[in-house]
Formats: sequence, structure tokens, C-alpha cells
Amino acid sequence: MKFLCTKNKLQESIFTVQKAITGRSSMPVLNGILLEAYKDTVKLTGSDIDLSIITTIQTEVKEEGAVVIDSRIFGDIIRKLPNDNIYISTTENNSVEILCQKSKFNIIHMNAEDFPEIPNINENIFFSIPQSTLKNMIKSTIFATAQDEARPILTGILFEIKNKKLNLVALDGYRLALKSEFLDNENVINAVIPGKTLNEVSKILSDDNENVNITFTPNHILFNLINTKVISRLLQGEFIKYNSIIPEEYSLKVIARKSELLNCIERASLMAKDSNTNLIKLKIEQNNMIITSNSQIGMVREELNIILEGDALQIAFNSKYLIDVLKIMEDEEIIMEFSGSVSPCIIKNSKKDNCIYLVLPVRLSNN
Repeated sequence: MKFLCTKNKLQESIFTVQKAITGRSSMPVLNGILLEAYKDTVKLTGSDIDLSIITTIQTEVKEEGAVVIDSRIFGDIIRKLPNDNIYISTTENNSVEILCQKSKFNIIHMNAEDFPEIPNINENIFFSIPQSTLKNMIKSTIFATAQDEARPILTGILFEIKNKKLNLVALDGYRLALKSEFLDNENVINAVIPGKTLNEVSKILSDDNENVNITFTPNHILFNLINTKVISRLLQGEFIKYNSIIPEEYSLKVIARKSELLNCIERASLMAKDSNTNLIKLKIEQNNMIITSNSQIGMVREELNIILEGDALQIAFNSKYLIDVLKIMEDEEIIMEFSGSVSPCIIKNSKKDNCIYLVLPVRLSNN
């Protein structure tokens, strides 16, 4: 194997595929990057079996071949080299030689035949969505995925296509996040993608309207971003029927300015951080919302002007859950719907009807 490549292209490609490499695999080959050179293309692959990322570089290949190089040391070397052409070739004794200006490295490589086979996915059927749209949808839901493995299905995000709409849904038992966007596609798809996969995909997606093509199989999902492909296994099992959790009726409705409410809650949460629940209390009455928090270190009281429809209410929340929602909402004016002091709160944009957030309250002893 022998090829040359610019440092910037190679460094960017290594950084991309490293997102799939945990560095904790018991198989040494999975701690490496599969490097394949053929025709005028160099292909880099990183994988941990569940998630694989493949990216290609168009460059000058002098001799075809394939090796696996330790991801960490390879990335560190390329990052430290001068900003110039890099020459990479295999030599005797299972070594790879890396040359750049007056720098020369020789590192041991692993056998490419030992690298696990990446799932071969037929891309004849796919749907497309702008990268910026998908990136925003992931950002708007991923915070609500479960972080523990007690219920593995909840560590993923439901990818649901129906009625020409793409829905991403995440829930962890305390909150639910639903983001929807129009999709000109007649297919019906229901699959759960690991949160880790979507977290890494969102880092690769651009902020422009270039499309990403998505293909599903019974066990895998493929994201095709021109020079980069991300392949991930799907989570097996049935996702919770989220529609049955979202209340259809409410007895109290609050309209508030998002930035003002977020600032009040963030200040109130400063006094709640010494407890595990981050508890804040909301007293809603007469177009006012009074937010309080008491702890061993002190107390705080915030007051906010709102528009109130319905009866007065006192309710408590984990402040972190409210902050997570308010930080990613798009409209400046938001709607909060309540059914009682122990029932979920629904939060929506007042104008853009493309998201629903549900947050469970903290049950107080006097309730």
C-alpha cells in the first residue's frame, strides 16, 4: 500500500471515523482504523460492531492495499505533522511508514483481514432530508433519552415516518421530547436508533441544506453523507406508545416569554443544586408565576408576568428538566399546559407547531 494525501484531509477523515471507536474493545483490531487504498481512493473505517463510520478521500494511490492502524497513535501523529502532503506506505515487518517533510514514523500495523465485516446495505430504497433539519431534530430530542441501561429501548430515539411526517421521540420516564418535520415520503417506518449513534451523527451533519440519504433494513440504519457513511444497528424491542402518554386536555394554560422564564428558572435552580431533585416550586395565579426554591444554603424567589387561562395552581419540578426543554425551543413565546399538581406539564411553541415536550412534576408531601 502506498499513497499520498494532504494533512488536512487525512486529519479530518481520521477525526470522523474515530467517533465510532470506543478504545475499550477487547478485540485490538477494533481499537484501530481500517485503511484501504485502491484506484484513486483511500477509505477509512472505524467500528465498534454496533456503530461503523466509513469515509473516503480522493487522492493519489501509487500502490493498492489495506492495513489496520491503532486509532489513537495514528490520529496523534497526523495531528502533530506539518501542514503539507503526507506519504504513507507499508514496509517490511508489518510496519507502516509515515513521511511528511523531515518527519518519519514507522508504526506496527494489524492485519486488515481481521477487521470485522461491515454490514452491506442495499441503498436502492432511501429517503432524503436536509442535514440541518435532521441535526436540529436530534438536538431537540436527544437530551430526553435514558442514560441507564435498565430499559435499553429508552436509550434510543424513535424514528417514525407516517402521514408524510418524520417524528423523532425520546423519553426517559421523567420527560418526553417529540419533534416533527414534514417529509415528502409515503413510507411507514418505525425504528429505534441508539442515542449514541445519533449523537455522533449530529456531529458529522452540516448546518446547510445539503441532503443526507437514509436507508433502513430490519436490523440497521445507514446515513449516507456523500463521502461519509454511518451504519448502526437498531435497538430491538417495542418503543413505548408515546401518544397515550401525552394528555389531550388541560385545565390551566400559561403563555410566557421563553427567555424570561428560562432566566428565572436558572437563577432559582442555583439554590436547588445541593439536592438530588433540583427542586423548584411554581405558584401560578392572576397572570403571575412565582418561582421559589429553598435549601440548606438559602432561598430564592422569582416573579414572572404571564398570561393565565384557568385556575390557580402550585406545582414543583426538577429544574434541570425544564431548563433542558427551554434551551432548545425555537419560539420566544411558549405555551405550558397543566392538568393538576401531580399531572404532566406540556410545553409547546406558541406559533411553530412542530414539537411537544412533557415533563413530570415532583410530588410534594402536601399534595
